[in-house]
Amino acid sequence: MLRVVLDAMGSDRAPLPEVEGALRAARELGIAITLVGPEAELREHVRRFGDTSQARLEIVHAPEAIAPDEPVAQALRRKRDSTIHVGLRLVQEGQGHAFVSAGNTGAIMAAAKMILKTLGPIDRPALAAVLPTFTGGKAVLIDVGANAECRPVHLVQFAIMGDIYARLILGIASPRIGLVSIGEEEAKGNELTREAYKRLERSGLHFVGNVEGQKIYMGDVDVIVCDGFTGNVILKTSEGVFDLLRAGLRQELGRTLRTRLGAWLVRPAFDRFRRRFDYFESGGAPLLGVRHVCLICHGRSDGRAIKNAIRIAAELVERRAPAQIEQEILRIQEEEVRERIETQ
Repeated sequence: MLRVVLDAMGSDRAPLPEVEGALRAARELGIAITLVGPEAELREHVRRFGDTSQARLEIVHAPEAIAPDEPVAQALRRKRDSTIHVGLRLVQEGQGHAFVSAGNTGAIMAAAKMILKTLGPIDRPALAAVLPTFTGGKAVLIDVGANAECRPVHLVQFAIMGDIYARLILGIASPRIGLVSIGEEEAKGNELTREAYKRLERSGLHFVGNVEGQKIYMGDVDVIVCDGFTGNVILKTSEGVFDLLRAGLRQELGRTLRTRLGAWLVRPAFDRFRRRFDYFESGGAPLLGVRHVCLICHGRSDGRAIKNAIRIAAELVERRAPAQIEQEILRIQEEEVRERIETQ
């Protein structure tokens, strides 16, 4: 049975969103869940949700939690029994198939590299986020925070991982790959993007060239590649704009009796807008490039976001995402070696 290990103490309001999301995933999706955290506290919260006898839920005790603002190196060294350590070890030991957490992103990434290990040909794991587009589809943005400084080879590997994620999760047969830059021309950008452009052209991927910031949401590309510093700025800016639009619409629609009546009439459209652009719908960002599935959620995640993250984690396990990433990168590396030999 597929089992997802969930850090129960990661979110800002932990463990309530985690317990709710775990129970919803177990009941609605039929996924077995292992909750990791203080056992007595978790059992009390689970009990408050009523009859859980049909839920495929287990609890594993972990007495410590790493705070969102805690220094990563110090926390990993001192808190070996944290929910992040214990949860990742369960997956590494085969007692779970995937790990999900809304905790300290830096700690999760560092611990995952240390405990789960990276796939053989991967230099650096990367975080992938799903963005909505104006065409009604979705696009993958990678990397969104795992690697602030990169080399061209890293961007090519990110493109490969994003390509596979778009095919497996978004169902796009031949994802169009775009490279974030300050202009569409090949010569535009910095040394990193110019060299990455050349390598992506030779990669065998469906590379369509550079993509500027205002084109990210247009739907012209399916996988948007950049270094983690740039990707994190794009992601956080996008979240802020969405929150601004949602709050602004509510304020304007609630100003007068007439606009409140109008708000009632447009409520279905507003709800569709919210679901389309709400980053909680995608659950979390997978850390691609490690040997087991690992998803990192937003600290503000609610029960719905946690359930969606568990669903995405289960889909990645069922579709053997880590193995497919490894095979594809090995294939491209072999082709590059063959090409160098033939040109000598």
